[in-house]
Amino acid sequence: MSGLFAEARKRLKAAAKHLEVDPDVLEKLKYPKETLAASLMVRMDDGSRRSFKAWRCRYDDTRGPTKGGIRYHPQVNIDEVMALAFWMTFKCAVANLPFGGAKGGVSVNPRQLSKAEIERLSRAYVQAFASFIGPDRDIPAPDVYTNQMIMGWMANEYGAMVGHPTPAVITGKPLVLGGSLGREDATGRGGYYVLRLLEKELGVSPEKTRVVLQGFGNVGYHCARLLHEAGFRIIGLSDSTSAIYDSDGIDPVAAMEHKRKTGALAGASTNGKTVEMSNAELLESECDLLIPAALENQITGENADNIKAPLILELANGPTTPDADAILDRKGVTVVPDILANAGGVTVSYFEWVQNKSGYYWTLEEVQSRLRQFLEPEATRVWQLKQDKGIDMRTAAYVHGLDRIAQAVAAHGTKAYFSS
Repeated sequence: MSGLFAEARKRLKAAAKHLEVDPDVLEKLKYPKETLAASLMVRMDDGSRRSFKAWRCRYDDTRGPTKGGIRYHPQVNIDEVMALAFWMTFKCAVANLPFGGAKGGVSVNPRQLSKAEIERLSRAYVQAFASFIGPDRDIPAPDVYTNQMIMGWMANEYGAMVGHPTPAVITGKPLVLGGSLGREDATGRGGYYVLRLLEKELGVSPEKTRVVLQGFGNVGYHCARLLHEAGFRIIGLSDSTSAIYDSDGIDPVAAMEHKRKTGALAGASTNGKTVEMSNAELLESECDLLIPAALENQITGENADNIKAPLILELANGPTTPDADAILDRKGVTVVPDILANAGGVTVSYFEWVQNKSGYYWTLEEVQSRLRQFLEPEATRVWQLKQDKGIDMRTAAYVHGLDRIAQAVAAHGTKAYFSS
């Protein structure tokens, strides 16, 4: 077996070497609990009908209902969806959320669809997967090229199908439709909190750290904004079409204003002489902190040797392959892994779900305070495991998550229990 899912499972095998885990646990995590594929038939604006491949995978629900985003991207496939659901399972365990992991996606280029076509596609997704999702079964959220409005359409469609509003079925909704304050910047903010908590251990400080971010969407922008406000120097940014680099520094707020006006980063003003380059070149540029915040498989066995950053903070899901990890570890590069660094998004999604369930909504200060309270103890524990076991941070995070999942599985009884 090869592909992204097979690569993802290598993380589990690496973690299991450092923990006494009952074979029942590894067998349970070997494959997803269930995966559903569907063809979404959508009426296009010109009156024609077009079908789109779609998937939803619920990987494991031992610790609670499954949770995970839905992405719209032309490269989405079942292998990617299963890998993302696997990562979500461990991310929820690392963050100590009462959720399992899931993921969904549609193979589509949303830029080629009108807004009305995207709405019909989103409602068709819910129609196809209505029996698969649910506020106590599987709770979707936004991901690549999906947003608050799309989540609002989906929640509305589900409510129409069951006969009553059910805001807890979807998170990442608009605030006026039951969304949570603090959700928009939660992923970037969570990564920022983890970095600042461990900055002494990681050897970074605002005044001495040059930062490059690959991926200047919602997640990358908010992390860049927080780092810039704290005094970190942002020297490189990229989106799907271009990358800019300036060793004198870039104001991410001004860069985002330019991107919103023009549709691209290219041409954004900086503090000195701007150098435009490719995404690949930006990854290999000189910096102290590299933040991949785009798609998976960006740092691979082919380019890992060229990475100059001594520290990587993963805000994307799966941006570094196992082959690249081995090279980076040999070079002494520290990687703060995705299942810890970008767990802020699913944590505030959990907060939204809790608020929807209770009908009581929190202030922005409460959300941000609770996010810090959730993530900081887990980041500390992962760092302690790294030190105690002499392993890299990614393996330490998987050991931490696997231990929690294993305890939940064992609570139902394993071979050791039934054979005693």
